[in-house]
Amino acid sequence: MNNINRNKPIFRDQKQGGGLWKFILFVLIVIAVGGYIYTSEKFERVAPKLSMDNSVFWNKKDKLKVNIEDNGEIKEYQVIVDDGKNKFELAHETLQESISTKNLEILFPTNLPIQKDIKKLNIIVKATDKSFWNLFAGNSATQTFSFNIDTKKPNVKIVSHSYSITKGGSALVIFKATDENLKELYIDTNKHKFRVQPYKKGGYFVSLIAWEFNQDNFDPKIIAVDRAGNVRERNIPIYLKEKIYKVSYIKASDKFIDGKITDLASSDSKYDNVEDRLGKLKAINEDMRIANEVLIHKLSSTLSQEPFTEWKIKKFYPLKHAAVVATFGDERHYYYKDKSNEISLSYHVGLDLASTKNAPIFSSNKGKVVYAAYNGIYGKMPMIDHGMGLFTLYGHCSSILVDEGDEVQAGDKIAQTGKSGLALGDHLHFGILVQGVEVRIAEWMDQNWIKINIDNIFKEADGIIGL
Repeated sequence: MNNINRNKPIFRDQKQGGGLWKFILFVLIVIAVGGYIYTSEKFERVAPKLSMDNSVFWNKKDKLKVNIEDNGEIKEYQVIVDDGKNKFELAHETLQESISTKNLEILFPTNLPIQKDIKKLNIIVKATDKSFWNLFAGNSATQTFSFNIDTKKPNVKIVSHSYSITKGGSALVIFKATDENLKELYIDTNKHKFRVQPYKKGGYFVSLIAWEFNQDNFDPKIIAVDRAGNVRERNIPIYLKEKIYKVSYIKASDKFIDGKITDLASSDSKYDNVEDRLGKLKAINEDMRIANEVLIHKLSSTLSQEPFTEWKIKKFYPLKHAAVVATFGDERHYYYKDKSNEISLSYHVGLDLASTKNAPIFSSNKGKVVYAAYNGIYGKMPMIDHGMGLFTLYGHCSSILVDEGDEVQAGDKIAQTGKSGLALGDHLHFGILVQGVEVRIAEWMDQNWIKINIDNIFKEADGIIGL
């Protein structure tokens, strides 16, 4: 009996030890399975992302673009429309293919009994992925996008405008545009978009526009776009005057290439390594010129959005007792030795004026200096903003007497003529731009043209508006 009693505790210890190992094994299995689930891509826990156009307006015509993204695969999606009284399913699809992105385009549901004069509408988007998470149900996301329904186009009415515009010239337009959700407003001339400035009274706008000298078709339209995407186009019934610009053929001499052209090339590392002499001329006359004009266009593209109060402009007369030595809009063909060997083409977008060496240059109207430094082929070049998107530039100067940021008054001396940049003789390259577009200088040097096309338009508009 004593031997049997001594053996019993030993048997119980073995049994308890076996149960402990089973428990430890179970825990390890649970940890392993849990670790697998936690780290496996099949059990990822990130819900799909839903996004739609930022607009909170809908015109019933444009498609709404919905984007569904998932870090795994999309299983299904559903789109529901809620008009406040009823809910209707617009789309529902269970995807068979393995994709992580789905782009939907939603049209207004004209076939559903949605309230006719509805002002607000909700679009509910639901999406589920193919994850094994949530007991194999996957991760789901639901988002509601609310829209104000707006089907009315903005109203646009032209108040006054210049009667005519000459190819390469300028004109003035004053108009009224109203819409409680107005988003964009500009004048489109096929080749250029002109921004507009608020006029003296709420809802009225003004803009100078320009017909580029090398633009064949000119059909200016006022474009008004509201936040729902409704667009109103209003043609400006302006009379078009054609003008033929001069075509010149210029012989490029070795002296010219080895002198001015080489000097300009050596001043810029982009062109300094051009070995071919004719290629060097083309690089300076075209590539450098384009780069210089990109800067000019950028500087002259600004337009104040402060409400317009008054704008008085006098004719420009920057150089006293000057002779015209080159006209605006010239098409210049450069050839080497023989006309059949054309090597470069450029356009002259200013008026060259010459008087005496280092002659004083004056600002004919008040304005703000937006540039006063060297600019490639234009040499030392101050540039002035006169308001209303009208800018003047003065190229090839020997010295600049103003600094960027200076406010100048009519009659102020701003520079002296010279031959810096791509100039062979002392002269002034005078340029005028309207919102980044070079225009005919002759118009802005003619007080009668300014009176008819600018002053009288302001006067007429103020009379109609009642100012």
